[in-house]
Amino acid sequence: MVAGVAGPGGVFAAVVQWQAVHGRHGLPWQGSPDPYRVWLSEIMLQQTQVSTVSRYYPVFLARFPDVTALAQADVDEVLSLWSGLGYYSRARNLHQCAKRVVSDYAGAFPARSDVLARLPGIGPSTAAAIAAFCFGERTSIFDGNVKRVMARFLGFGEDLSGSAASQQLLALTQAMVPTDAAGSDMGVYTQGLMDLGATLCTRSRPACLACPLAEGCVARRTDQQAVLPLKTRRVKRQTLSLYLLVARKPDGSVGLERRPAEGIWASLWCFPEFSDRSLLSRLLGVLPMPSVTDWPVVRHALSHRELVLHPVVCEVAHNWEPPGSKHAGAWQWVAPGQPVQGGIPVPVRSLLAQLANGCTPPAL
Repeated sequence: MVAGVAGPGGVFAAVVQWQAVHGRHGLPWQGSPDPYRVWLSEIMLQQTQVSTVSRYYPVFLARFPDVTALAQADVDEVLSLWSGLGYYSRARNLHQCAKRVVSDYAGAFPARSDVLARLPGIGPSTAAAIAAFCFGERTSIFDGNVKRVMARFLGFGEDLSGSAASQQLLALTQAMVPTDAAGSDMGVYTQGLMDLGATLCTRSRPACLACPLAEGCVARRTDQQAVLPLKTRRVKRQTLSLYLLVARKPDGSVGLERRPAEGIWASLWCFPEFSDRSLLSRLLGVLPMPSVTDWPVVRHALSHRELVLHPVVCEVAHNWEPPGSKHAGAWQWVAPGQPVQGGIPVPVRSLLAQLANGCTPPAL
């Protein structure tokens, strides 16, 4: 523990010293001042565990080594490499942002956080990370980990469900950065704050005795670690039940349609969905002697929604095509075990694997 944690200078020094010895090192995206690599890692790490990103990041980087390569790619290929990371709007924004950086900034990321924050998919916290890591800007990252660290350290008791309280905490967090802070130390400090929240100042069971800020932490002194940060308004989880038409030809190929550009799994390739079994039955009723099998229910959790998926496998003739104009230009047949040309959600990928193996998937 670093003694004398008081004021911006003390906090900054304590975090920098702690990170150098105890922080996380050796992650695939660390140690590079390239804004493209920092940006890519920050977007992937939103709502996604480090262990998961560590698998996806090198593969994505190998295919798209720089912002120009990403900008020139087809969005379906981007979504395909993103499949399994979830929150697919991040991938679409990533692609749009790359195009903007190439078209508006000649492929060089802006050096200022306020300019970066105006690009697609880059919010204030990601902009601050890029500016601090790559350009040494005196600006503080403000992701969930940092909010928790600072709310506890400062004893900030306002409800962070409201934007006004969040902006107030952001101002206090920024004030913790000394006026003369700049250069490489800003990157170390930024990484240190994130590491503190991820490894010590966790939501439950914070390791206060090992924290470099413990001496000045108000939450520790007043025993409010379990209370802070305060956030009373929670998004209510909803359950959505969907019936999936798995149309399968005699050669085993199955049909996928591209989902709309808005809503769940936007622009991904999925089995056609129906809100209830009767709607699906109407379609099945017009098929010539369909062989229909209801497979076990598959449950899939999204951030604020629980999906209950009912796969209905329908054996169709080799010349069958989906009825209705909504499928025009947005339909593909996928042979068993063959890659899909585009992004697919995790439960659809799992069902395709089961189909390729010739077995019925287990109920989840």
